[in-house]
Amino acid sequence: MPFMDWSDKLSVGVAVLDEDHKHLVALANQLHAGILDGHGKEALEVVLGELASYIQFHFAREEQMFAESGYPLSEEHRQEHEQLARRVVNLQARYAQGALPSLSIETMNFLRGWLLVHIQGSDKKYGPHLNANGIH
Repeated sequence: MPFMDWSDKLSVGVAVLDEDHKHLVALANQLHAGILDGHGKEALEVVLGELASYIQFHFAREEQMFAESGYPLSEEHRQEHEQLARRVVNLQARYAQGALPSLSIETMNFLRGWLLVHIQGSDKKYGPHLNANGIH
């Protein structure tokens, strides 16, 4: 049973961004499966590495769409991206110092919180704006 399931509640109405978000859900599920299989440390290393690179790609994609469409909350949203990226860097640094068993759980819960709070909150705000500007 997966840790998280994708649902329409997470959709922002922009197909490519929904696919990005599905990838983030898959990372949370990958970490959860690794923990259940007794490979939490190894799964954490893989997930943190993928997460660090993927968020750069994803955030850049969102911010490019904001620039193209003149999204009025783009600066506020960019700052949220910076906070999320700093959190991932912090998790990576803590892992490098010696992965604690609780760090896997913390990272998994961070991903779930991010997906549920950030996507259903901040990201949902941009969907109608992007759609109104021809970005679906």
